[in-house]
Amino acid sequence: MKVVITGGTGFIGRMLAKRILELGQLTGPSGAREDVDEVLLFDAVAPGGPLPGLDERARVVTGDIADRDLVFDLVDRDDISVFHLASVVSGGGELDFDLAIRVNLTGGLNILEATRARRGKPRVVFASSVAVFGGAAMPKRVGDTTKQTPQTTYGATKAIGELLINDYSRKGFLDGRSARLPTVIVRPGKPNLAASSFASGVIREPLNGETCILPVKPETAMPVLGYRNIVEGFVRLHEVLPEVLGDDRAINFPSLTVTVAEMIAGLRRVAGNRHLGEIVVEPDPRIEAIVATWPTETDSSRARTLGLPLDEGIDPIIQAYIEDFLGE
Repeated sequence: MKVVITGGTGFIGRMLAKRILELGQLTGPSGAREDVDEVLLFDAVAPGGPLPGLDERARVVTGDIADRDLVFDLVDRDDISVFHLASVVSGGGELDFDLAIRVNLTGGLNILEATRARRGKPRVVFASSVAVFGGAAMPKRVGDTTKQTPQTTYGATKAIGELLINDYSRKGFLDGRSARLPTVIVRPGKPNLAASSFASGVIREPLNGETCILPVKPETAMPVLGYRNIVEGFVRLHEVLPEVLGDDRAINFPSLTVTVAEMIAGLRRVAGNRHLGEIVVEPDPRIEAIVATWPTETDSSRARTLGLPLDEGIDPIIQAYIEDFLGE
């Protein structure tokens, strides 16, 4: 079978591709486990060099997800699954509304229509976000059935994507699942336009001996999950039987609620004698305004019942980053 990962050259896309290649099999549209003979990483941005951990089964295609014909050319087999990760992120969506609509809505619809055109019911795993929640009536703790009132364009497009996944699945066009993600940490590399980028930066930059400019107050709390369990959660959600999911295909991923101060404390515990760069608090009203619209706690009991993994604390997440990206 073939696996398409949109946003495939991004951090999570690359890690997911590597994990799928390691496993070698996924459940195909036939309902049986099938050998994965091709993993296509599709993205708007070409990788800057070789992608470690991938083999001859992996292929990279660069292009525009809003190009319907190109997307249909990529989703070219009936024995296929799609992990749809491509998105204009939160901060970027607030800066460029038209781009967010074009990529997140038009691009997402292209993926669904291309998958719908195949025979059978290919599985589509859509990367959603807790940013679908928001508004003055949002409870402190949000669950799978909490009313969605997103307060960012990014969150609104994710909520629309969830509804489309449910409806395309209801109509029997495909077998969809929406992974409603908390903030993913720790991302390597440079900061991106996500409003939550600081949650990785406050760990990553000090470990690199660099100064981190923190755009929120240390007492800011948010739900997080380590990248290893994000990737494992995507795979496990793909494998869940459709009858177990029922008519609501959107699942809150498990998460830990931690404050930025707790992240910093964990960093200092795990770093030991390592020299750490400075953390300078300089609140950014634009970032704080976006983060304030997000929930601080999630009820992920349904995800846990389905076997989706959860980190035991902030320290193992930081330790994993050191092992995987700092060579220790």
